[in-house]
Amino acid sequence: MLQALKQSKDFLQFTLAQPQHFDEVGTFMLGSHTQVEVWDTGVIVFEPVESELKQTSGKDIVLSCAVHGNETAPIELCNGLVKALLEETLIAKQRILFLFGNPPAIINGTRFIDENLNRLFNGAHSVGEGLINPERIRAKKLEFYVDKFFTSENAATHKIHYDLHTAIRGSKHEKFAIYPYRPGRQYSGEQIMFLEACGIDTVLFHHEPTTTFSYFSSLNYQADAFTIELGKVLPMGQNDMTRFIALNEMLTRLISDTPLQLSEFNAKSVNLYQVCRAINKNFDDFEFTFANDVENFTAFPNGYILAKEGGNDIKVEHEIEAVVFPNAKVPIGQRTVLCLKPASTDNIDKAHNS
Repeated sequence: MLQALKQSKDFLQFTLAQPQHFDEVGTFMLGSHTQVEVWDTGVIVFEPVESELKQTSGKDIVLSCAVHGNETAPIELCNGLVKALLEETLIAKQRILFLFGNPPAIINGTRFIDENLNRLFNGAHSVGEGLINPERIRAKKLEFYVDKFFTSENAATHKIHYDLHTAIRGSKHEKFAIYPYRPGRQYSGEQIMFLEACGIDTVLFHHEPTTTFSYFSSLNYQADAFTIELGKVLPMGQNDMTRFIALNEMLTRLISDTPLQLSEFNAKSVNLYQVCRAINKNFDDFEFTFANDVENFTAFPNGYILAKEGGNDIKVEHEIEAVVFPNAKVPIGQRTVLCLKPASTDNIDKAHNS
């Protein structure tokens, strides 16, 4: 089967031909410069030979996509980067792991099959009823692969994980990133400016631990990790990939260890939000008061009734709060929306290293 990948150089096609698992994991070389390892369906590693690694700035990069199977733009973007690496038009100068999270859901054209994969990390896959469905099993495997990559004997000190998504609804800021909760650690101004150079000009600072993939890498490996939203969900092949030229260019520079040429941190060039609370669903009758097509980052004034459930009103508590990811149809106990306020820059490390 690896021979088919070497011939087609289309990792997505190779993955979807065996969406659950395949027996032939293996290793091959690209010229004399890069070792390629396929660890599982949808899991591929590019590692420069040791002599090349010693000459780099030393970053380990994880790019994940298809944690939700219908979020197709990141899938096409990552597959394009893998193809460029396999074709040797892009040469990896950093270790890089690509993860195509949920191949059966890609084939199905749905967010997930049985359960939201991005709520199953940090051990959540084994809580309660345990490993009862393919998403839970996959989450545990993805954690294992990230651990294997980040704890390798060749691992670099600087670890990066960009988990790429697209959103269900439209947004006042088309591309944005969620910076996971980092207790006791400053946020990286340099990483924020890297995102800005990618065309991602909006960052949300999360306020609490979560079970997302990016938080898993941030918490356990001190990685610069982000959940990155790249616009709205569209069917495969219908994405305008010209909207991701800047992102593709910056990821290419990162992988090839080309100078990033980042601007100094400037809060005026980005939109920074602090998550002030998450509203969870406690009753079956939970409903928002605003329209279903309200865009992410729509703001509401103090006292405005955002939602109702169990005979109670849920009101805006700050002078103004913007909302992202509103979804009233989640199971009881899960998050229905994140509420945001403007963020302070006090906890941002503004040092510039690139």
